[in-house]
Amino acid sequence: MPATTATTVERLAATPRTKARTLSPRVAFGLLTSILVSLLASSSAPTPLYATYQARWGFSAVTITVIFGVYAVAVLASLLVFGSLSDHVGRRPMLLGALVLQAGVMVVFASASGLPVLLAARIVQGLATGAAVGAIGAGLVDLHPGRGPVANAAGAMAGTASGALGSALLVQLLPAPTELVYLLLMGVFLLQAAAVVLIAETSPRVPGARRALRPVLAVPRRVRGALGIAAPSLVAVWALAGFYGSLGPSLAGIVGHSQSTILGGASLFVLAAAGSLTVVVFHRVDPRNFALAGSALMIIGVLTVLWSVSAHSIVGFFTGTFVAGAGFGGGFQGGLRTIVPLAEPAERAGVISVAYVICYLAMGLPAILAGILVVHGTVAGTARVFGGAVIALAALTGAGPLAGIVRRRGYDQTCATAA
Repeated sequence: MPATTATTVERLAATPRTKARTLSPRVAFGLLTSILVSLLASSSAPTPLYATYQARWGFSAVTITVIFGVYAVAVLASLLVFGSLSDHVGRRPMLLGALVLQAGVMVVFASASGLPVLLAARIVQGLATGAAVGAIGAGLVDLHPGRGPVANAAGAMAGTASGALGSALLVQLLPAPTELVYLLLMGVFLLQAAAVVLIAETSPRVPGARRALRPVLAVPRRVRGALGIAAPSLVAVWALAGFYGSLGPSLAGIVGHSQSTILGGASLFVLAAAGSLTVVVFHRVDPRNFALAGSALMIIGVLTVLWSVSAHSIVGFFTGTFVAGAGFGGGFQGGLRTIVPLAEPAERAGVISVAYVICYLAMGLPAILAGILVVHGTVAGTARVFGGAVIALAALTGAGPLAGIVRRRGYDQTCATAA
């Protein structure tokens, strides 16, 4: 971001607030959660349309992985550059800018006339999403330290689920498949931008905005140990998301003997919806136990999915997807709850952005690799390789929390014996 832009953002943050611009904390919390949902929904909305774009513009299967990859890279770049900016200029200016930019990008998607325009739109979309997620996550924790991490995890997964299935339904059932979903999202973003003007700023202006634009991964010392514990869990669950983002629709088509976009969108929907439901229902479980249970559920779920592909069982596929999704929710929520509460208010956006950098790397890189492997092999063969890697990651992730629980119980028993 140029110096002039940074200065403009700082001036926006310094704009005097009036009583007319204040929503209650509860309403503001709901608004921020809805923004996270819509941002993640817009990121997964193009997925069911890739087959339509491919038929219209004649690009290869590898190009689909490139479209996915440029979005992930743009999000990563934005997180590195803008991730902690809202800790200095405030949450509201970052959200306003990101939402207006997202609304504009939806118009570009709706009017895309070729692959270069589609790639450009995905890049800008990734930049806007990366700039917003850190500010949203920090704002949610500002408003409610206990429920903030829960809303972060549940909102992200709910958005991924609704975007995938909602887009698939619109594509299959309504006219103008490559325009309607984007125009609807544009309207949502504009309404949310108007509502953001009415929320009270939760992060005061702190000097150092220009310095915060340097692309570094800064984690406070007291958070580093917890991040080291949580990182394997975040990597495992988002590698699972990459597995479904790249291969889920194809696998659903194999087991269901159909190329329906609804069936393809349903695979990602079930995964993310199960994760979101798990977070909401079990958010009071100890984070370490939650991560351990998530690892076990992911292993069981992915094994079931791989079996279902060989057996061509659609019931087994969606059952395994639901179980794996519950593990996704447990691992993601357990990881966030391990690190976010340790950050001070002026550090939260930066810490959450680092967590999302880990997540998007874990999701993006394997998904791109899977797309390349599919070209030189088969979908089922690639799924076995990718699924095996996810299982191995989940097993390694579960070893840490399990060892910690065993040590803690041993310590408790020793203390009881001594007493």
